[in-house]
Amino acid sequence: MKKFNIRKVLDGLTAVSSPSTSPQLGAKENELIPETLQSEHFQLCKTVRHGFPYQPSSMAFDPVQKILAIGTQSGALRLFGRPGVECYCQHESGAAVIQLQFLINEGALVSALADDSIHLWNLRQKRPAVLHSLKFNKERITFCHLPFQSKWLYIGSERGNIHIVNVESFTLSGYTIMWNKAIELSSKAHPGPVVHISDNPMDEGKLIIGFESGIVVLWDLKSKRADYRYTYDEAIHSVAWHHEGKQFICSHSDGTLTIWNIKSPAKPAQTITPHGKQPKDGKKPEPCKPILKVEYKTTRAGDPFMIFSGGLSYDTVGRRPCLTVMHGKSTAVLEMDYPIVDFLTLCETPYPNDFQEPYAVVVLLEKDLVVIDLAQNGYPIFENPYPMMIHESPVTCCEYLADCPVDLIPALYSVGSRQKRQGYSKKEWPISGGNWGLGTQSYPEIIITGHADGSLKFWDASAIMLQVLYKLKTAKVFEKARCKEEKPSTEIVDEDPFAIQLMSWCPESRMLCVAGVSAHVIIYRFSKQEITTEVVQLLEVRLQYELNDLESPEGGGDQTPAPPTPSTSPSPQTTVPQTHTSTSSNSSDGIRDNIPCLKVRSSPLKQSPGYQVELVVQLVWVSGEPPQQISSLAINSSYGLVVFGNSNGLAVVDYLQKTVLLNLGTMELYGSNDPYQRQLRSPRKSRQPSGGLCDINEGSATSEDRCKSPTSDNRDNSFSRSRSSSVTSIDKEAREAITSFYFCETYNRKTDGGLTPSLWVGTSLGTVLAISLNMPPAGEQRLLQPVIVSPCGTLVRSKGSILRMAFLDSTGSLLPSAFEPWYEPNAPANGEERDKVRKRRPVSVSPSTSQELSENQYAVLCSEKQAKVISLPSQTCAFKHNITETSFVLRADVVQMNTGICVACFCANGHIMTLSLPGLRPLLDVNYLPLTDMRIARTFCFTNLGQALYLTSPTEIQRITYSQEVCENLQEMLGELFTPVETPEAPNRGFFKGLFGGGAQSLDREELFGESGAGKAPRSLAQHIPGPGGIEGMKGAASGIVGDLARARIALDERGQKLSDVEERTAAMMASADSFSKHAHEMMLKCKDKKWYQF
Repeated sequence: MKKFNIRKVLDGLTAVSSPSTSPQLGAKENELIPETLQSEHFQLCKTVRHGFPYQPSSMAFDPVQKILAIGTQSGALRLFGRPGVECYCQHESGAAVIQLQFLINEGALVSALADDSIHLWNLRQKRPAVLHSLKFNKERITFCHLPFQSKWLYIGSERGNIHIVNVESFTLSGYTIMWNKAIELSSKAHPGPVVHISDNPMDEGKLIIGFESGIVVLWDLKSKRADYRYTYDEAIHSVAWHHEGKQFICSHSDGTLTIWNIKSPAKPAQTITPHGKQPKDGKKPEPCKPILKVEYKTTRAGDPFMIFSGGLSYDTVGRRPCLTVMHGKSTAVLEMDYPIVDFLTLCETPYPNDFQEPYAVVVLLEKDLVVIDLAQNGYPIFENPYPMMIHESPVTCCEYLADCPVDLIPALYSVGSRQKRQGYSKKEWPISGGNWGLGTQSYPEIIITGHADGSLKFWDASAIMLQVLYKLKTAKVFEKARCKEEKPSTEIVDEDPFAIQLMSWCPESRMLCVAGVSAHVIIYRFSKQEITTEVVQLLEVRLQYELNDLESPEGGGDQTPAPPTPSTSPSPQTTVPQTHTSTSSNSSDGIRDNIPCLKVRSSPLKQSPGYQVELVVQLVWVSGEPPQQISSLAINSSYGLVVFGNSNGLAVVDYLQKTVLLNLGTMELYGSNDPYQRQLRSPRKSRQPSGGLCDINEGSATSEDRCKSPTSDNRDNSFSRSRSSSVTSIDKEAREAITSFYFCETYNRKTDGGLTPSLWVGTSLGTVLAISLNMPPAGEQRLLQPVIVSPCGTLVRSKGSILRMAFLDSTGSLLPSAFEPWYEPNAPANGEERDKVRKRRPVSVSPSTSQELSENQYAVLCSEKQAKVISLPSQTCAFKHNITETSFVLRADVVQMNTGICVACFCANGHIMTLSLPGLRPLLDVNYLPLTDMRIARTFCFTNLGQALYLTSPTEIQRITYSQEVCENLQEMLGELFTPVETPEAPNRGFFKGLFGGGAQSLDREELFGESGAGKAPRSLAQHIPGPGGIEGMKGAASGIVGDLARARIALDERGQKLSDVEERTAAMMASADSFSKHAHEMMLKCKDKKWYQF
């Protein structure tokens, strides 16, 4: 509470009269409703990051552990094991990761960064941490190489020198290979940066060093001199060994590959230009694009594989980036969708001196990860099991639902499994390391992402995993322009006219409603059966902003104003069903009028099982003015209604009868109970298609609407507006937009004796208005009788745009909106299932039995600036809390926790807060992250049980939790990256190789590079920084008595380890002494009686 009090004082400077949280009705309310949630129930932490690593820069693979690591340009590190095992870490400096090297089967990884630092990561813990860092001061790192089963890391620099680091202690060896010593007099100029280092697979004492200028040096580590120098007149990009260590291959900037025998430095044994045109007169082939990387992998049974990226000829303009696989006489050119960042060939053995037996190639692209199966003909790709295609089309909005109905994920999976592509490799995904966590979270979670191309993806997000379930393409409903010239001039956006802006979803009924940027709304119904829709049902709505009483009420003349009737709402008129084209009219002077932005397709639409179009609603151009984009949206399956609003007003659509019930400008919502008497503009009646319309049962009164970016941050709360019908003083910039909706059964007036179905409307100027809904009886009558809608006027005013509304009952429990359970809409018309459902329709017009008339409700309203709890039906403010004075709330949700409900808010200044309900006590306030771009504002969402997410980059979803319980269980839920695996046996040298030499030569690197042999490196060269990870981290982080105990335990562990080592050594020495004495005794007995000539 301390933090809250400090802020109360600060807020008091601007609002002295009212404290931050002000109970308006005294302590009586608090006594009536005990609040179960306390501040100790809340804690904020990141849980998991999904998606493709944004702007990848490097990659490494551990062939024994089968773990893949990817580094990015922002210093992030993503580690992938079997599907569902992934991990995200971040280098503090944020510098780009230029290279990664696994300590194979050791559970450790070395990263080299663009700021010339190297780091050792411990992967033996669920959240990897840095054990050591080394920062180079005078040299720029260009290349690193760590031989298999060695602790000495070679580091090449921009100056052409090579330094050696002990990866155990992260100290520099005194052994250095200077560039001038390496090339000596072979070149007059500096050879350029080191682009490659690797040791000869058959002789650890020989090191090959590739310099950018084209010089390659074979260095003898023991004699500290160059054995051979190989010179080529084109720059080198990479070098690779043949496993026998007698040949190596270089890739060059002119698209050539040169193969060298190590003992013939004069010229290459072979020069190939794989993609160059071969001239007939014996001249050099034409130069090609650089070959950026080459790998040379051998097989026991057949020809070696040469795999490289780049090298295409310059005349292939517009050709996509390629990976080339040369195997024997065949050359396969594999086109990629994006530029290649790096690739790695996965081989059966970790030993470089054995036949490599390659089986797959992992290709890291700028926006994708592709794994190619080398063992099958045609080189098919593996199906990527990671959720890496979140960004297939840019994400424009997100919704997140934790604890959804249990049958929902299986239903989406069953329709989504039919959408899978064919032609993938039949083999198992080769990156298969690690183990899954032991998740205790059992509730289902779903994430929906809306995309720029009009598609929606449904993801199973249960137990901190992510897997795509189903994809819906909304653009199928519209005609596509065949070429750019054909682009309709009615579009209001230049690019991505189908982009999804808002989604409203009723998970119980599975009804779905989406709004797109071209001012269109599509309503979908879920079915497990395929259907063909002959004509897509369409409603067109004129939603205009009129200031002048005298403007003509209609533009096109095809609809007539409804005459005022004694009731508060006109009875719906039936207009003749019309085709799509009849309403589109351009007047003689070319002013666009009554034309929608997109053209709905006229041909029959085949709809697969899953979400199927029920109705399309389009806003049309009005007198040359384009329609305003939709800013709020809600669907309710129990009432069969969809409502949407923008900066002009709102429209209520009955999607069962396919009619527009209400079409009002924002200011017409004010005024007396009958806004239609002013004759400024009458509610529009749209076409009502005839035909047997099936009953619906969907419900989404969870008000899943998404507000646009703040609209009232520059307006003062003192902005008061006249309620007269002709408000001409408001300029267009200060238009009042509709920002949120909520369907509920509540009290709309202070005098109401019972609950009535209602629609509450929130605006950008902080006003909450009510519209009452008079529903016809359920069943057949629902399709025949009109729904009567009547605005009830203003209820509440608040500071800032209204973001979220919800309702509590008299005990403080959340009141969910009415909904219909899902049924199969394409079942036979006389099916019993549908009749059953109709009888169960949970719409109640009379007061519900559960709430006596004396009992009341609470309305929860959250705006950009404050939260309020209003008592109903009295409409008095029970509690109020000023959330922020200097910033504004971007997203607010009323969420269910394990032990109660709260309001969760995310502010533009980066604070995440929770407030208790109904008392609005601050429970959590953490400065989490400043708003760095609009993507976070657009995609941030909270859901139940302490879960939240946002798009942290264009390709990645970051999930966070604000629940103490989830934070505590997180360690168990995370997967293990490191699993104990036996290192495969080293290749057998064979009898003759062992007898006559020629096998792999080992080297005592300790003797060469250790302090005794090489001395100490100059201190100024690099600075050692101990990391927070591992035992060092535990030692540093442990504090107090617990820390002392932990330190004592660690010390005991270490001591015990050392003692056991000593014991083992002693036992081994005793055993060897014992066997020596036995052998000596036997020899003595054998030789005792022999003469010298008998030996």
